[in-house]
Amino acid sequence: MSRSSDRAAVSAAPPRVLIVRNVALAVLGALLLLLESMYRGSFEDVVHSWVGNFVVSFAIYFAILNTTMRWSRPRLYAAGLALLAVEAFEATNGFGILANVYDPADFLVNAIGVGVAVLVDVLTADRLIQWEKRRQEAARRAAQAERAARRRRR
Repeated sequence: MSRSSDRAAVSAAPPRVLIVRNVALAVLGALLLLLESMYRGSFEDVVHSWVGNFVVSFAIYFAILNTTMRWSRPRLYAAGLALLAVEAFEATNGFGILANVYDPADFLVNAIGVGVAVLVDVLTADRLIQWEKRRQEAARRAAQAERAARRRRR
């Protein structure tokens, strides 16, 4: 790949449908974090111990992905930065500011959360892009048909 095509790939605007998906999944993760403390039921200890770590890691990946989408390897950078953020939070026990209970298993759960986020990204990105292309093509054809119908009425 030539250097100019590398720059073109890096600076290409990300599809709007992916930006919306990323924001929606980041917000969903934040909402689940807020709701996690209210959970009462089966496996309550597990939920209160690790679900927060999982959903925060998941949400941070998608929040960061919107900033790395114009980079040469957006998933790699988003995963690395998300993992760095959540693991640093654990290692510093909440950055010394936020309440955090140190648990070595949290490091693994954080990595799993980022890994699942990458998997969701990989499995949905191409499908969403194809869906958006089909939607735009259908809108273009409908607009052409409308213009043709107006010309016939004149």
